[in-house]
Amino acid sequence: MPDPSRRRRLLVLAICCMSLLIVSLDNTILNVALPSIQHELHASVAGMQWTIDAYTLVLAALLMLSGSTADRLGRRRIFLVGLVVFAVGSLLCSLAPGLEWLVVFRMVQAVGGSMLNPVAMSIITNTFTDPRERARAIGVWGGVVGISMAAGPVIGGLLVQSVGWRSIFWINVPIGALAFFLTLRYVPESRAPQPRRVDPVGQLLVIALLGSLTYAIIEAPDAGWTSPEILVCVLVALASLAGLVAYERRRREPLIDLRFFHSVPFSGATVVAVCAFAALAGFLFINTLYLQNIRGLSALDAGLYMLPMAGMTLIFAPVSGRLVGNRGPRLPLLLAGMAMGASGLLFAAFDAQATNALLFTGYVLFGIGFGLVNAPITNTAVSGMPRAQAGVAAAVASTSRQVGQSLGVAVIGAVLAGGAHAAASADAFVAAGRPAWWIIAGCGAAVLLLGALTTGRWARATADRTAVLFDDGARGQQAADARP
Repeated sequence: MPDPSRRRRLLVLAICCMSLLIVSLDNTILNVALPSIQHELHASVAGMQWTIDAYTLVLAALLMLSGSTADRLGRRRIFLVGLVVFAVGSLLCSLAPGLEWLVVFRMVQAVGGSMLNPVAMSIITNTFTDPRERARAIGVWGGVVGISMAAGPVIGGLLVQSVGWRSIFWINVPIGALAFFLTLRYVPESRAPQPRRVDPVGQLLVIALLGSLTYAIIEAPDAGWTSPEILVCVLVALASLAGLVAYERRRREPLIDLRFFHSVPFSGATVVAVCAFAALAGFLFINTLYLQNIRGLSALDAGLYMLPMAGMTLIFAPVSGRLVGNRGPRLPLLLAGMAMGASGLLFAAFDAQATNALLFTGYVLFGIGFGLVNAPITNTAVSGMPRAQAGVAAAVASTSRQVGQSLGVAVIGAVLAGGAHAAASADAFVAAGRPAWWIIAGCGAAVLLLGALTTGRWARATADRTAVLFDDGARGQQAADARP
């Protein structure tokens, strides 16, 4: 089958970006609506955390399964199923009669979402075969996150103020329907030549690990870190991690191919994704509560306040894609780490909430950093890997993002919940949130350090050896299959 024309490739990119738009919009709009949901459904801090983490946890747990399933059954087919499930889940969220049902329907959304972003990235990787063109396409993909961050708070604020928080889920339905019909018409079907088998044991261990760890972090402020239920959750998480590593090492076709992590750039990109998206989730969570609950801003005004951050992400995401395509991932990662770290430091050490000038400076710095970090993560995750494994490699990178968001909301929420009773005033809230800002600053420092350590000549050599390892393994498997 000949490569698609440039016009067709750009159209496929636009369709894939639509799926990212509805998933990203859903997160940013939801953050603006949290105070309204808290008031109407009488939710605690932990309840608000679960409205976010129920989604990101299920997403993280199923992304790798969805990626490998798409490689096996067809990427377009799984992408179409994901669009339908996500749209239906969004409609159910808008009808949720209580917090528990909202959490359940968010999990339905996540099942559909798990079939969208990693599969769309796999489609892009197989459509854009030239490395530089692929890097630019990924830069555009990252720019969509900026669009959602810019539009999400404003659209969410308008909807929450005019119609109510339930309307924030309606927007996903028409966009999902349009993406569905365009996918049917324009996106070609593709599969991996040798897709992997289903790994149910590995899948269950991943679910146990992520679920127990997040539950322990979210519920510990109320239950106590030494309570039996929290200690059991911690033990389950540790046992699941040990069991996952031991089991996946022995399996011929594992859910998580540990050979990916022989590549230092890939491993570094995975950890960078966790740190960057933990910082983003924590940043959005703490700022939404501060602007609406402490400053008393409306949902729309709170969204407008955060536009400087969103705008910088929108501007610098495509810039980062060009930098990656022309100069590699090192420079954007270093700049991203410095900007995100400086933003966290501004809030932690210099009380950026004290004046609007400092507040907006912190927003601008964080937006620049987050805009720069996404393209090198994705490009590093999929470059150097065999195209046949693109779905799994992209799914691991996407899983790292979702794990980061889950941990960011869980940890930052736990920090705020620990000082919740003392955080009724602006000064008390700032004091209670200072440890959270130090955590965000630390995430930025980690991005800076890992960007320096995992993008040099030695790191690239490990990526080359990993690619050879996969090629040798594929040839060995082909020879084994060919034997009578």
